[in-house]
Amino acid sequence: MSVIYFLITVSIIIAIVFLIIFILSVKNGQYDDDYTPSVRMLFDDELTNKNKN
Repeated sequence: MSVIYFLITVSIIIAIVFLIIFILSVKNGQYDDDYTPSVRMLFDDELTNKNKN
């Protein structure tokens, strides 16, 4: 039964660490531009074709 308390404690600590990492990444601007990466793959072929010609 004591293993359950240990696992709950460890999982809460891991969850808090991931929450802190997520908050720091949001504050550093990691998720500011969410449009360009989704569109970038559509225009990759045009850039490579221009370089070959």
